[in-house]
Order: sequence, then C-alpha cells, then structure tokens
Amino acid sequence: MLSSARHADVVIIGAGVAGLSAAHRLIGAGVSCTVLEAAGHVGGRLGTRTLDGFRLDLLGPLLSPQPGGAPLAPGLEALELREFASGVLVHSGGRRHPVGPFRGARGAFRAVRARPGALHPFPAHRGAAVVGALDQARLGAALARLAATPPDRLWSRPERAAAELSAARGLPARTVGGVLHPLLTALLSDPELVSSGRCADLVLRDYARGGLAVPAGGAAALPELLAAALPAGTVRTGVHVTGAGINRVVTKDHGELDCRSLLLATGAGAAAELLPGLRVPDFHPMTVVHHAAPAPPPGGSSLLLDADRSGPVAYTAVMSEVDPSRAPEGRALVTSTLLGAPPQHLDRAVRTQLASLYGTDTGGWELLAVHHDREAVPVMRPPHDPRRPVRILSGLYVCGDHRDTSTVRGALRSGRRAASWILRDLGVREAEPSYTGVA
Repeated sequence: MLSSARHADVVIIGAGVAGLSAAHRLIGAGVSCTVLEAAGHVGGRLGTRTLDGFRLDLLGPLLSPQPGGAPLAPGLEALELREFASGVLVHSGGRRHPVGPFRGARGAFRAVRARPGALHPFPAHRGAAVVGALDQARLGAALARLAATPPDRLWSRPERAAAELSAARGLPARTVGGVLHPLLTALLSDPELVSSGRCADLVLRDYARGGLAVPAGGAAALPELLAAALPAGTVRTGVHVTGAGINRVVTKDHGELDCRSLLLATGAGAAAELLPGLRVPDFHPMTVVHHAAPAPPPGGSSLLLDADRSGPVAYTAVMSEVDPSRAPEGRALVTSTLLGAPPQHLDRAVRTQLASLYGTDTGGWELLAVHHDREAVPVMRPPHDPRRPVRILSGLYVCGDHRDTSTVRGALRSGRRAASWILRDLGVREAEPSYTGVA
C-alpha cells in the first residue's frame, strides 16, 4: 500500500533494471525515491517462471562477463553467472561444427600451423559456409583486434548497418555467412542485421573479451538482486499507474503520490502511453520455447547456431548443461529462441528443426512453455545514438534500453544517466561510480 508514504523526491514508474539502476544512484546520493511496478514482480522482461522444478526465462538475454568480474551495478556484487562453453557450435549442411574458442591473432595462427591438415576446411554442404581452421584463425584475429579497441574508438567509426560492416571486415564470405552473421543474429536479436554496425562491434567486442553467460537460477536473479539491495519499501509491486505528471502520480487502487520529479522507466510503448508524443522505436519480436528432455542432447554447454536458417529457431542451447539449477535432477532443459513472427504449428516446426540441429529424436520431449514478445528488443538502425536524451524537461525523465543500446548494460546505463540528470536538476552533487560488467 502507498498510504504510509505519500511523498517522495522522485517517483520511478517501472521496476526493470533501468528503473532499479536509477533508484540505486538516487538513493546513494541521499534522494528519496519510490519505484512503482504494475506487475507482481520486478524485472520486466527479465522474468523467470518456475514450473515442475524447471526455471524458465521469459526472454533470457545472452550476457558477456567482463575480465576481472567487476559488478555491473550496486547490488549485483553477488550475481553469479554460468558461462557457456568457449566458442560456439554452428550447424550447417546437416552437421555441427565447433567454431572457436577464439584466441589472439598470433596464438590462433600458431595453433593452425601446428596441426596436421589444419589448413583444409571442413567440406561444404548445400552451399553453406563451414569454415576451416585457417578461417577460424582469421576470425579470431579480427575478434582479438576488436577486443583491444577502446569503445570510444568504435563509436567514432563511420556508421553502417551490421550486415554491411560484416561483409567489409576482409573475412572470406564463408566465414561471414557461416559464423559471423549467425553469431551477430544471436547477440543482437536481429535476424536481418539491420542494426548499427557500431553496436554490432560493441557486442562482438564484449563477446571476444568475455564469452557468453547467463545468471545462475534464471534471468530474474539480476533484477531481484538489484531490488533486494534497495531500502525496504522502495519498490512497490502490483501498483497500476493511470496518470502521471512532474509533481503527481495517480494510481488505480492506491491513491496519489506527490513528488518533485518523475522518471518513466517502462518499455518504450508504455512510456509513450503516459507521455504522448514520445517516439516509439521499431522492435525485434522474439519467441522463447522451452522443452524438457529425458536426457541432454548432444552439444554440451555450447550455444548452437543454425547457419542454414533451416527453420524458425535462430539459436538454441541445453540450458541445464550451462546452469544445472534450471532443471530438476534427471531431466534436461532445452531453450530455443525464435526471431520474428512465430510460425503456425510452432511446436511441430521447432521440434523438427531441433531434431536436425541436435541429431536426436525429439518426439519424446515435453513442451514446457512458449513466451512471445512482439516488443522484445528495440531496433538500433544506423545511425544509432546510444545516448538518446533521458531528460525531457526539468522534473520529467525517461530511461530504458530504448534510450541507449538494446542490451542489459544499455538499460542500466540509461538509468544511471537519468539519475544523474535528476540530481543535477535538484542541485545534488554526486560522485560517478564506475561499473562495468555484462553487455
């Protein structure tokens, strides 16, 4: 209930990672705030459902842990990440091919020369691009250069679409089409690679530096830790906001709140409903499908990419091999991600494709859950501004991944930027904390 606290310096609408990040910064500077969330839980799209001992993410992002394990934000020091196997598996022409792990240029080429027959690529199938050891070394060298490039330098490069930039890297077409495009599709949630090439370089840089990981126990662990580290009573769930202004917030069943500043930390569509005129970007839709299997299919803890686009699944993984806490003992959890509109007869189409990708019978698998979000990931078409204004006017602010990059890090960063503007307008001085972590 809100009756115990009818005033806060700042009211934040939305308890996703952007809003929670802003709350940490504001409270750390001595500014009182209340976070209102319509759902019964924090996290927004980073939700995890528990079903018969399985932990099923609604939209589980692929995170890139940074060297040194620095926390992403206050409250995330205890966040545990479960890492995928180094490199990826690429399925092409009816076979799974391990690609990576990628090492620096010298080490990669040294390893190639030391292996008998290493210069002979895998045989091609159905025209698909399957790369050999030398091509992998070239790709590893390109990623090593990205890993060593400061982000500011990447942002200063000429802007172009990710697909165009990939083709201009000097890599063979079979490497670009067979590995780089499927990998970027997974990292950007962008099947046509219309995203900003600069953003593509950033996510590839993070991948090259830290690989891929997911939060232990499910994606919800990240926002739950953020919320738990705030003072008791800061976050109030189940509160539906019906009207909002700089000095007042009206709720459906909990009365009104007075405030000095308002921060909209919802998705872009919900923010535009409360603030007409706010530009709403296009979105990449996403569908996540969870299957229970009696035993783990081949693939281990690797991310498996479909280079042939043989079906609706863009990438899949045996998530219980990556994070054993996501499935009960004796069963396996296979999570697959579809980008774009889901097909008719979804389960049949997905099972058929997964049978080919994993090389196993999927007839006995159990469909656990399907989650579709038509506004899953904001599109970052070039030229993309990762620092879109978060200050509408003094006292009114907006944050979220739609104001930065379409990543967890972008959402958190936008919340910190919004909090800094609020503190500046309120005349409160603060020290800038340094948090890096996962993309």
